[in-house]
Amino acid sequence: MKRLKRKKPHGAVAVNGNGSVTRVPDCGRKQKLAVIHQALISDPVDIETLRRAAASKGGLLTDELRRKVWPKLLNINVYDLPHKPGQDVRENHKDYNQVVLDVRRSMKRFPKGMPATERAVLQEQLIDIILEIMKRNPQLHYYQGYHDVAVTLLLVVGERMTIAMLDTLSNYHLRDFMDPTMDSTKHILNYLMPILEQVDGELHDFMIRAEVGTIFALSWLITWYGHVLSDFKYTLRLYDFFLASHPLMPIYLAATIVLHRTKEVKQTECDMAMVHHLLSRIPQDLPYELLISQSQELFDQYPPSLLAKRAALQSHRSLSISTFQAFQLSTLHQRPDSVLQRLKAEGSTTSRHASRHSGLEAALPRERSQLWGKGNRIVKMAVWGLSATLGAAVFAVAQTAMEWGPELLLQLF
Repeated sequence: MKRLKRKKPHGAVAVNGNGSVTRVPDCGRKQKLAVIHQALISDPVDIETLRRAAASKGGLLTDELRRKVWPKLLNINVYDLPHKPGQDVRENHKDYNQVVLDVRRSMKRFPKGMPATERAVLQEQLIDIILEIMKRNPQLHYYQGYHDVAVTLLLVVGERMTIAMLDTLSNYHLRDFMDPTMDSTKHILNYLMPILEQVDGELHDFMIRAEVGTIFALSWLITWYGHVLSDFKYTLRLYDFFLASHPLMPIYLAATIVLHRTKEVKQTECDMAMVHHLLSRIPQDLPYELLISQSQELFDQYPPSLLAKRAALQSHRSLSISTFQAFQLSTLHQRPDSVLQRLKAEGSTTSRHASRHSGLEAALPRERSQLWGKGNRIVKMAVWGLSATLGAAVFAVAQTAMEWGPELLLQLF
């Protein structure tokens, strides 16, 4: 048995451009706020510091900071956001019916106590956002669970910023999930068992004997855990982490969660249905900061390049992996928002001056939509019962079909 080397948590872990990690000293909340502020006003913006802040203990601390830092992590200009979708976005859209079904089933993803009228408005925005992304990117294919990522962003950054962020994520971090089939998604899941094998051969062998497979972690991966966590603050903490990390970090976290539950797993009957039932339900009291730190250490010790052969996936076959380094480099030369605002104002002045001579009216961007709510939001939601495994028992498939409909399952088999 080869155990993960445990390190005393003397500090946070920085995510470098190639996905590797470097340990940095911890800092207090006030100091962290000051460090983030300084990184945001630096010219160019200090992206590496922002990544360290997002990955380190506590993440980005507040939604206000997330609205400032998340766009920088994805190289988004907050003064050049896409307009809200027009009414025509729903016309003759091939994904419309499925998106509506999924969004209607997402009621529990919204904060408890939110007035029904406000939730209804956000659900309509969610439908339009998803359809707009699909319309902008005809090479992408909608998948069930995509709406869970979209709603998490929408509740924090608002409609127009969600479109910008989701567009970028869909073409990079989530790209492998958006192929016509789920082959690439299943290949990404294939990284899970090699990670376990490196750390705990006994646990790995137990799961192989149980023939449990990896589909229990599918909903974790494709929703960035948004669908399986009942406390929204933990979802946000993981989004901080994933936005600053390599696209495969969610699967490393999945491995860390399984390793954390080693004793439970080994005490379970070595049977596919029993082990799948246990693992597919994430405990709501997990020590997330510890698991995040351990996931980073796992990534550092066993990077994707080391595991690709065992996972039967060469790096160049994954668009998310192959484009990651170029994407990270593209974020390093962003101007601070104060400069972007000034440049936008200067551009608007020039445009208005030109319109007076040409008789054309300058087209001004619409105002940013108002964000709903502030403060802590706790979402009570059902654990995703996706309990179909390749070769799973009929009852497990039926359980999944009842909750999600057959559409997702048909893509798996």
